[in-house]
Amino acid sequence: MPKTTKLKAPRKTKAPRKATVTSKTVGKLKRALNIQVPEQTGAVVLDRLWSVVMSRRDADPTVSHSARLLSRGPAKVAQKFGEEAVECIIEAVRGDKDAVISESADVLYHLLVVWVSTGVAPEEVWAELMRREGVSGIAEKASRAQTSLVARVLNTTKIP
Repeated sequence: MPKTTKLKAPRKTKAPRKATVTSKTVGKLKRALNIQVPEQTGAVVLDRLWSVVMSRRDADPTVSHSARLLSRGPAKVAQKFGEEAVECIIEAVRGDKDAVISESADVLYHLLVVWVSTGVAPEEVWAELMRREGVSGIAEKASRAQTSLVARVLNTTKIP
């Protein structure tokens, strides 16, 4: 005699819940993806690296890569940052995750060199990020609409 299976009535579906990201959910995601992260991450690492780059401002450019970059001035530092950003974008388009991670580290390092070159402290950037936190990207962008007038006056091609 053939075995029969009972059909279950379809469940009523609930409206999808809005995802809330917490440190607990991030921790679960890291464990699920088997990502090993050092205890000191994020801003702590960037602050420490920024301090190292700052300490290299007056170092011998033949000995220190950071000193060599900084000795060339803000325009060359910005150019190098742009080159690294483009390399990261290329790897992202190619879908090479490991290369994106490596290039992202290069981008972050060269961004810190830009900050040192232009006199920007990490705390200033963290404060700006905190100011924007919780604000819709569209609303935040609209609040900067006034800068497009400045961009036109200064004849810049920056996209507002």
